[in-house]
Amino acid sequence: MAERVQQPPAKRLCCRPGYGTACRQGQRPGGTVCGGGASGASGSGQGGPSRTHSPESLLDIAARRVAEKWPFQRVEERFERIPEPVQRRIVYWSFPRSEREICMYSSFNTGAEESAATAAEGSDETRLPFRRGIALLESGCVDNVLQVGFHLSGTVTEPATPSEPEVVCSVAISFDRCKITSVTCGCGNKDIFYCAHVVALSLYRVRRPEQVKLHLPISETLFQMNRDQLQKFVQYLITVHHTEVLPTAQKLADEILSQNSEINQVHGAPDPTAGASVDDENCWHLDEEQVQEQVKLFLSQGGYHGSGKQLNLLFSKVREMLKMRDSNGARMLTLITEQFMADPRLALWRQQGTTMTDKYRQLWDELGALWMCIVLNPHCKAEQKAAWLRQLKKWNGVDVCPWEDGNHGNELPNLTNALPQGAHGNQDSGTRPHRTVFTRAIEACDLHWQDSHLQHIISDDLYTNYCYHDNTENSLFDSRGWPLWHEHVPTACARVDALRSHGYPREALRLAIAIVNTLRRQQQKQLELFRNHKKDLLHKGMTSITNLEGWVGHPLDPIGTLFSTLMETGRSSFNPCTEVGDYLHLFPSARRFLEEGESYLALAVETALMGLGQQRIMPDGLYAQEKVCRNEEHLIAKLQEVELDDSLIKIFRKQAVFLLEGGPYSGLGEIIYRESVPMHTFAKYLFTSLLPHDAELAYKIALRAMRLPVLESTAPSGDMSRPHHIVSVVPNRYPRWFTLSHIESQQCELASTMLTAAKGDARKLETVLESIQKNIHSSSHIFKLAQDAFKIATLMDSLPDITLLKVSLELGLQVMRMTLSTLNWRRREMVRWLVTCATEVGVYALDSIMQSWFTLFTPTEATSIVATTVMSNSTIVRLHLDCHQQENLANSARTLALQCAMKDPQNCALSALTLCEKDHIAFETAYQIVLDAATTGMSYTQLFTIARYMEHRGYPMRAYKLATLAMAHLNLSYNQDTHPAINDVLWACALSHSLGKNELAAIIPLVVKSVKCATVLSDILRRCTLTTPGMVALHSRRNSGKLMSLDKAPLRQLLDATIGAYINTTHSRLTHISPRHYSEFIEFLSKARETFLMAHDGHIQFTQFIDNLKQIYKGKKKLMMLVRERFG
Repeated sequence: MAERVQQPPAKRLCCRPGYGTACRQGQRPGGTVCGGGASGASGSGQGGPSRTHSPESLLDIAARRVAEKWPFQRVEERFERIPEPVQRRIVYWSFPRSEREICMYSSFNTGAEESAATAAEGSDETRLPFRRGIALLESGCVDNVLQVGFHLSGTVTEPATPSEPEVVCSVAISFDRCKITSVTCGCGNKDIFYCAHVVALSLYRVRRPEQVKLHLPISETLFQMNRDQLQKFVQYLITVHHTEVLPTAQKLADEILSQNSEINQVHGAPDPTAGASVDDENCWHLDEEQVQEQVKLFLSQGGYHGSGKQLNLLFSKVREMLKMRDSNGARMLTLITEQFMADPRLALWRQQGTTMTDKYRQLWDELGALWMCIVLNPHCKAEQKAAWLRQLKKWNGVDVCPWEDGNHGNELPNLTNALPQGAHGNQDSGTRPHRTVFTRAIEACDLHWQDSHLQHIISDDLYTNYCYHDNTENSLFDSRGWPLWHEHVPTACARVDALRSHGYPREALRLAIAIVNTLRRQQQKQLELFRNHKKDLLHKGMTSITNLEGWVGHPLDPIGTLFSTLMETGRSSFNPCTEVGDYLHLFPSARRFLEEGESYLALAVETALMGLGQQRIMPDGLYAQEKVCRNEEHLIAKLQEVELDDSLIKIFRKQAVFLLEGGPYSGLGEIIYRESVPMHTFAKYLFTSLLPHDAELAYKIALRAMRLPVLESTAPSGDMSRPHHIVSVVPNRYPRWFTLSHIESQQCELASTMLTAAKGDARKLETVLESIQKNIHSSSHIFKLAQDAFKIATLMDSLPDITLLKVSLELGLQVMRMTLSTLNWRRREMVRWLVTCATEVGVYALDSIMQSWFTLFTPTEATSIVATTVMSNSTIVRLHLDCHQQENLANSARTLALQCAMKDPQNCALSALTLCEKDHIAFETAYQIVLDAATTGMSYTQLFTIARYMEHRGYPMRAYKLATLAMAHLNLSYNQDTHPAINDVLWACALSHSLGKNELAAIIPLVVKSVKCATVLSDILRRCTLTTPGMVALHSRRNSGKLMSLDKAPLRQLLDATIGAYINTTHSRLTHISPRHYSEFIEFLSKARETFLMAHDGHIQFTQFIDNLKQIYKGKKKLMMLVRERFG
């Protein structure tokens, strides 16, 4: 609160022309104690410490009523002369007598009248101005308290702290008709609410009125003075405060002495202590500027630093004011709304086409709901509602005004006004293409409370008509004579919310009960209607949606409103700060409209179940769809707080039966609209609640809820065969389901819950498995269910549940089939898990998946993961297999390996060879598969790898064969001196050299053909000249023998190829050589010379080669100079 240091101007002018000095003789100007007076009713209103209570005087009773309702000016105008004792009692009773409002205006959270007796609940609460004010009061920091007329002043001392010195704050408070109308404090604190010093002074006056010196308004005192006294009074006042008031005093004196001054044209003079004028609005002081500044600050923080929480607290404060019927509620909400509409981000988001954050969007929702409450105030004046309507239409017409359902327009009819009361509703908002957050409040301005039936419902606990026999759909009473209220359900519930919000809990409860009884009657009639037409609907195999607007997730939150209203009554919960106190115990007569033995709590639970089970269409747009999920989960969380007893279980059973048999009216009916909101989350709650009491009914509900028709390729029908699997979002569907991933996860959670509960029951497990396979279309969710089932089946504290393990395996097999031809980053994890699961099931399961591997795995997965794991020692030990079982399993694995090698030799041949090592025939078959595929389908890398494997297993000739086949696929160019295949080429040549001259002679032509890189060829040549072919065993044991000649085949061919490669590489490098590579090039020529010199005429060849270079590249003078220096 921006507390102004200057005293505000007086509200009205005071003059007593009828009073003369004669009538004031004998009256003393001094003051009396605030509680005293000629009436003798000292302290009668504020309960002093006296233990005896005398009857209240008529003067006090009358003065209190006048002080509450009449501005003091009207009292003065009404009576020519008001005796001083009467004035004193009116002034006394005009100060607020309750701490409730003071608490509300000095803290975000609601306080309590007994707050002085309660300890602070944490450091945050102790810092609230209201709590701090109490602490200052109780520690004796309030002093110099003086009440002059309708003005209270005093000083409050802020004790010194280690970091701050003691501060004395001067506080002034004006009040009128039991409301504080203005406050000032010297502390300079800026906030929306009263500071602690204002609180301390106010509570001092409320709690200790007998200690406050009370004076009549200062104008009354001045009337008692003669001229000398007045002059003395003024001069002393100027003397005491000459530095502050002397300029003002001189200015006023000049104006008074001037005949034509404005001050002399006005009759009377202002008195800041004389109370309110007739024209003054009677409301509590609210610093509008600070409200605007604080909201603007919170919005600018964009949800950071807890700003969203602060804004929600402001909204709560508005609701608190409305509940106390404080006119500042609407005033404060107007200020908040203006700042929201001025938020620059709105235009930016609209321009960029981006959506506002979810938390910010929820703040706008609350804003719209609050305006709905305000315009539905049952005691609102017509002119006030008209003013609000103008303001709402103005905001509604702004381009950046947020839409009700986010970024998507709502093409629904004007449901709020499509009612008897709203038949001639607003047309302006209907012409807009989109409904904004204010549209419903604008429509609600056309609603009224004058309907006689409605008035009887909310005002009379005994309103019945037992003779009423009209059994039509919109009858006013049911067959029991209880009143019904037929209205668009969200609108009717908005009335309940408005009654609660404006402090009419009795009326809200009565209307809520009438609405719920109406819903129950409608539910029963819908059930009867469907039963009569069930055959026709089931024959058609389809249904149309019965509710375009769902109750759960609706902007007006009708079910949440009914639930909260009934739950508050059922739990007898109330705010200790409110003076209504135990009002909930005052409603026993309302129970006449409940079933025998039924409680408000039971009615609340049944209402929530009806709302959650309603079949309704999925709304358009991301935000609206998220809101449906969020509200459903919020309502279920509230239900989970309720402890279920027998009476509540009876209600659960009743509603469960209706949900199953309710047809198109129920989200769990036999057939539903394709785009109805799924029931998975709700069904999971029903399942867990009913399971201990009625397992069959619980499973019926859960199994019925498992469906997700929006993912089916055709509309649901009576055909219960397995549906076709399609992608998660139907391509041609509009609008899209933005929350589909969340919905599918909830479907998965429901299935997992059923699997857990069905452990040990083979029949139920089979049923659940069929439902999962039929209704869940996401491989990742089915895999999660398979894992869940596996964990449940193999808990450490019990023996494995073989039936549940089989369910887990079956789900795993389905995942394998679903992901076999699609990319899935978890595929390898899935395959490994499936083998683990099959191992737990038993050897027959492992054999089965290997027999049908081609429908489950890729060849690579089957050989590298499945067969390898099956044949591992750990699997044999885990299964306790005998030799016969081991051999059978190994045969299946080898058969699988050979089949995979035939289908994908490139990736499976090596694995097949490894798996078939212990079976000669199978191994030979695998080797032949490699040879057959070598010329067409295998790369040199794969062939070299298998060749090395063969050498390692002791098959050098087979390794040599595969190496020669690999060489035929290889091609190394002149500049690929770091190619990864070089090691394989060197290994192949070394292998050939070790086998003998013939093998070496056979492979060298392949090397010459495939390798053009000079350095690689020279390396091979050098190695071949070091030892005799065939004389060096694989284990490097040397034997004597004759080295091969470089002048004869096959080394001559290799030497010539190497020299040719050096010549070609040299010319290639010189084409684009740069000076920084000259030294490197000279070293390259040196290596080339070493190779040239290996030939008998190599010196001559190299010299000619160098001479050619000098001639051809004579333009590269510097390089040629380096060549001469090194090679002559």
